Amino acid sequence: MSKSQDFSDSELEDYKYRYYEDLKKGRHTVKVSNSVYRCPFCPGKRKQDYLFKELLQHASGLGSSSGRDVKEKAKHLGLERYMRRHLDVKGQPAPSTKVECSRPEHDQLFVWPWMGIVANIRTEWKDGRHVGESGSKLRDDLARKGFNPLRVHPLWSRLGHSGLAIVEFDKDWAGFNNAMSFEKSFEVDHCGKRDYYGTGKLGDKLYGWVARDDDYNLKSLVGDHLRRNGDLKTVSGKQAEDQRKATTLVSKLTNTLEVKSMCLKEMQCKYNETNASLNKVMELKEAMLKSYNDEIRRMQHDAHDHFQKIFLEHEKVTHHLEAQKMELQKREKQLQQREAQNETERQKLYHEKKMNERATLEQKKADEQVLQLAEQQKKEKEKLHKKIIELERKLDAKQALELEIERMRGALQVMKHMGEDGDVDVKKKMEEIRVDLKDKEEEWEGMEELNQALIVKERKSNDELQDARKELISNSCIPSSLLLCCTQYTFIHSD
Repeated sequence: MSKSQDFSDSELEDYKYRYYEDLKKGRHTVKVSNSVYRCPFCPGKRKQDYLFKELLQHASGLGSSSGRDVKEKAKHLGLERYMRRHLDVKGQPAPSTKVECSRPEHDQLFVWPWMGIVANIRTEWKDGRHVGESGSKLRDDLARKGFNPLRVHPLWSRLGHSGLAIVEFDKDWAGFNNAMSFEKSFEVDHCGKRDYYGTGKLGDKLYGWVARDDDYNLKSLVGDHLRRNGDLKTVSGKQAEDQRKATTLVSKLTNTLEVKSMCLKEMQCKYNETNASLNKVMELKEAMLKSYNDEIRRMQHDAHDHFQKIFLEHEKVTHHLEAQKMELQKREKQLQQREAQNETERQKLYHEKKMNERATLEQKKADEQVLQLAEQQKKEKEKLHKKIIELERKLDAKQALELEIERMRGALQVMKHMGEDGDVDVKKKMEEIRVDLKDKEEEWEGMEELNQALIVKERKSNDELQDARKELISNSCIPSSLLLCCTQYTFIHSD
């Protein structure tokens, strides 16, 4: 605790003792008569006279209030101490009234929902009937005082406004506290229930109290309204009822939580199974893709080596032909220089020259055919590669669809377990999943048929391509080794 707080408490005790001594010495008058008391420290307050218990409550309330200064709190604490020690509480006459309830508050029968009664509402005779202020105005007045009423119902008879009204409060315990505060505020001003029934002259003041069993059983407008709109309950009974409802609610929520937990665990198991299956499929796919890529790289490497070998052989043959051509040209010049060359040798030389030219021409034609065949095979390989990619994509879609079907089947099993409770929303969701599952299975069957059709078509296209290649080889004068080189060259450039 801080030093300022210690100083404030010690100062409060000093003032409290000083005012207590003043009261003991008779410097202030507290007891006016045998039943009437007065607060000597609140001379300007509208209410001056109190019963003993009311004044004691007044002194205790102001003495413990945190919104008062030190001196005012000390005055009322000293007054409270003086009354408890020096005034004869046992000798105070207990006020008697025929409507006061002697039972403890927890055993008293209140009207529930909590209701209050306001009496002596000012009315006037107008146009042959009594009229008074509206319930909304009275409700606003009570709300400004902090009682938070829900509604105020003025009671009407055949002669008009009866001067009575029923105040409705919230059904919860906050509403009960507001109702009791409403009653105590009227009692403090001597406008409570016993004052209403025990006072001959009511004047213009409003009287109010909380509705209880005696009001409920009245043969009057008040009793009729209370019986139509409420029941009698004790505070302890209402507390027990609320406790039973809370216990029932907790039990239901606990059971629901257990069921949901079991469903969650089951769904978690299904999820783990599906996830494991998906991981296995993905690992298998990655292994297949790695194997495919390794095989492609190996084939490309082998094709490149083979093409290099064929290309070197082709270069060697070309150089050899060029050397032969130069040699023949040289021999032609020599023969032309020889005047004594016979006709046979000239014819032989001419024949060899023609053969060389035809061989060169055939070599050019072979080169052109090789390039054409390579281009054709390159296009065929591109088409084949696109088909392979399309088949892989369809395979992935098929696998994804299979996983989706398995997942939906698992979800349908979970929904079947959850649907045993009779939840309409769960059954509706289960029916939607069943319809979606049927659509997915039909889609999978269609995709399977399409996939089989594409495989058959691919095999047929490959067979036709092989037949065309064989026919081209048989009808061409291109060497088979050169044609194989062209095929490998097309395969490399298409990838």
